[in-house]
Amino acid sequence: MGEAAAAIVSQQYKPRNPQQSQYYLCVEDHFESFELGYDERFSARYGFLRPYVKDVMLRYLDCGDLHGGFARIKCPDCGHERLLAFSCKRRHFCPSCHQKRVVEFGEWLCMEVVKKVPHRHVVFSIPKILRRYFLYDRSLLSDLSRCAWETLKSFHQCASGKENATPGAVIAIQSFGDFLGFNPHCHVLVSDGCFYETGSFKTAPKLDQKGMMKLFRQKVLKLLLAKGKITPEIISMLDTWKHTGFTVFCGDRIYPHDDTAMENLACYIIRASFSQERMTYLRDEAKVVYKAKKGREMKTFDASEWLAAMCSHIPNRGEQMVRYYGYYSNVCRGNRQKEKTDDTIPCIIEADATSPAKRKAWARLIQKIYEVDPLTCPQCKGTMKVISVIDQPEVVKHILQHLGLWEMQKRPPPKIKYPPSAYYADEQIPSYDNVDPDYPFEAYL
Repeated sequence: MGEAAAAIVSQQYKPRNPQQSQYYLCVEDHFESFELGYDERFSARYGFLRPYVKDVMLRYLDCGDLHGGFARIKCPDCGHERLLAFSCKRRHFCPSCHQKRVVEFGEWLCMEVVKKVPHRHVVFSIPKILRRYFLYDRSLLSDLSRCAWETLKSFHQCASGKENATPGAVIAIQSFGDFLGFNPHCHVLVSDGCFYETGSFKTAPKLDQKGMMKLFRQKVLKLLLAKGKITPEIISMLDTWKHTGFTVFCGDRIYPHDDTAMENLACYIIRASFSQERMTYLRDEAKVVYKAKKGREMKTFDASEWLAAMCSHIPNRGEQMVRYYGYYSNVCRGNRQKEKTDDTIPCIIEADATSPAKRKAWARLIQKIYEVDPLTCPQCKGTMKVISVIDQPEVVKHILQHLGLWEMQKRPPPKIKYPPSAYYADEQIPSYDNVDPDYPFEAYL
């Protein structure tokens, strides 16, 4: 085979097989023992096991499985056909489905929300002693986002000298740290300046990170005090600390024509909570080894403990993890669209790429992620089309039996069973004090 032919073959789309991944095997082997032992082992640390979390895990186990239904795609030129399994469409737990959301969000944000003005990446984080309140009460995460926005808004308006000047911000809430510890913090893509009612934009001087940290700290402590989560005595104790534990990071300016940097940042702020490439599942030992981001450190988890840490980062059904404020808020964007003034400041992406149908095209997202086109016919290189969607269980079984795929891909029972409770009798559960909008993207198969 020549080099050109080999390159063509290597670029052909191959449907993913999640059942063979180490991550899938870990979930499959330990789901039952994790569920049965959760209250005894993990509820003190992570709170009660939310019913929606179990639904997400079960949906993931069926993601990409032909037994759960599929679409038939066919090449109209040569007649070649294949089956494409449905996906689970779940955030933060399914690596494949979440990655498709990440790519589409990055495109959508650049096409529909942000304007061609300078931006910065700002990160707000809180000390460990306060994180448990956000773990046990996830409604506080939206309040944390509001604290970050009010801090940025105050500094930008002060720099502009006008109260009616408004910055634009997109705030994504992330809850995970390097080793999946619960670490709520806000990633902000904010305009580096303010928009005026006249349609003009004035850049801001470099942000005062130390001053923003102090204001952000004040707002978060005031919030937790008003919610009854902390007492004035705790605030007094925090006042005695040399290092407050609150941090504000401000990145370099992203210039208007740096489209790649803007889209990469948009993808980064809603990235998945973990990386499959950095995990190793030791099946015989029921352990998971996870490497740090830079690969210098690693941590070993019991498999069920790994799943418990993962599940603490799954958003509730309908929970908004991305919010839009100021000039980029839903209300302001809607008003500008009604008045047909939304293009006063040009968008980053050109008009020919803003079609909703094009944004939501499953095949185009797969091509962008894996650099191959899943609808390219492997026989004649023509364009294949979806000709039917099969989701009736009896029809699915009949077709897969006819193709010899029913028993071949049927998921086996879990390998590892739940051990007796005495096995964990001497295990010490660490104190948490010492432990480190809706998405408009549902058009995936």
